[in-house]
Parts: sequence; C-alpha cells; structure tokens
Amino acid sequence: MSLEQKDLSEMLETAIVAARLAGQHAMEEMPYVKTVQKSENELVTQADPQCQRIIIQQIRETYPDHGFIAEEGEHGKLFKRSPTGAPTIWWAIDPIDGTHNFAHGIPIFAVSIAALYEGEPILGVIFHPSTDAMFTAVKGGEAQLDGRTIVAGDQEIGSLTSVAIDSHFEGPLPAWILDLIRQSRFRNFGTTALHLAYIARGGLVAGVMCTPKLWDIAAGVVIAEAAGAIVTDWAGEKLFPIDLDAYQGEAFHVAAANRKAHPRLIETMKQ
Repeated sequence: MSLEQKDLSEMLETAIVAARLAGQHAMEEMPYVKTVQKSENELVTQADPQCQRIIIQQIRETYPDHGFIAEEGEHGKLFKRSPTGAPTIWWAIDPIDGTHNFAHGIPIFAVSIAALYEGEPILGVIFHPSTDAMFTAVKGGEAQLDGRTIVAGDQEIGSLTSVAIDSHFEGPLPAWILDLIRQSRFRNFGTTALHLAYIARGGLVAGVMCTPKLWDIAAGVVIAEAAGAIVTDWAGEKLFPIDLDAYQGEAFHVAAANRKAHPRLIETMKQ
C-alpha cells in the first residue's frame, strides 16, 4: 500500500495539533520544573513524559494502528510500540528536545514529531513553543515556517555565517571541530531539532551532531531536505532507510548543510 499526498497532508495536520498541544503544556510546566538525572549525560523533567503522552494520545485518536518510537520509556529506556495495521507507519517523537535548557529555565527547546514509512521519514513537524514557530514539511513537498515557504539558501561556511556544533562529543575533540570554529560563527542551541530547522530556514549554513537519536533528527531531516539542504552521516552517506523494528536508540553521526556548504563541511571533517 502506498501513501498519497492527501494521506500525508492529513497526517501532517494531526502532528501539528499534537506538537502545539505538547508545546503549550511544556510552557505551562516550565515554572514548576522538577528534574532527575536519567543517565550520565541526560536529564528528564516531569514535563517530558507528560508531553509525550499528549502527543501519542492525539495521534492515536486518528491513527490507532500506527507505531511509536519515542524518547521517554520506562527506566530511562526508549518507548516503543509496533504498528499493527497497513500501511506500516511509525511516529518518532521527542516531546522536549532541549531538556537541559528547559530544566534550567532557558526557553530554547522544541517539540519534534516525524512519521516514517519503509524506514524513511516522510513528514516532520518541529515546534518552538517560546516563539510560536512551527516548521513543517512532507516528503516531496515544500518546507514551511508558519505556512510560508523556507529555503536553506546557498551561503558558504565563512566568517559571517553560522555553523551549529553539538555539545556531546565523547573523548578528545577532533581537530576538524577547531577548523569549523575558526572558519565560522559557531552556534549551539542545545537542541538538534532546532539546528536542523534553522539550517532549513537558512539561518545556519551547516551543523554537526554527534549523538542524536532517531527522535532528535527524523523531523528535521524531512524539513531540511525539503528546504534544499543535504543531511548525511559524517562520511557523506545517507542516513536512511533504517530498520525500525530493530532500532533500539542507537545514535547517529549527522552532517547537515545547504547544498553549497555541504561538500566543504564533509571535506573539513575528513581532515
């Protein structure tokens, strides 16, 4: 069974509503944050699972047979529920991408929701609640911000352009990180989803992420690629398709940039 554009549009509308509801709840909870340490490098708040439940419940009202892969499962593990119908659709959900910011009262976080079919993201929604910015795209369509078309642009990596650099590198920093820092006005928002969203908008020319999970990147990949950007692994190879039945939260190495900057980004990373 194949998906038609009408199906994608209806799914996108569902995701937009779910993202907005979850984002509004997160903003309401922000003054009352209670935080625990989920792992050596991760925090979780009471709002994370609450927002995740809001999203899943909203989607299941319309699509009860769809599956879910989400960040907040039991005992610090992922939440996973396989689809039971056809077509086999999975939703990848990060209810609060940027939990560390959220937990410390910094309103730079996003709700990230993607649908995947045959191992590839087919639609993405990234909602930035504090600015009410809604980034959306479906595979084969335009990337949009609040209903207006956005494009990644064609600026090079340079002294007047910004590159997003992740903050979760393990072990010694690779030498090419220093090269990127010297070459650009590097940025770190504390949320992979917003890095990809702003590459799609052209505010960032490129970004490097070292430990994101599926729910961090799936929506952003659809939006960035629809805007004309290129998203690959660090070797310049495709990230998708992946085996969603087998996926257990493995991290990705992601290099994203507009079409003009991406070759230079990959070349820099090979040094």
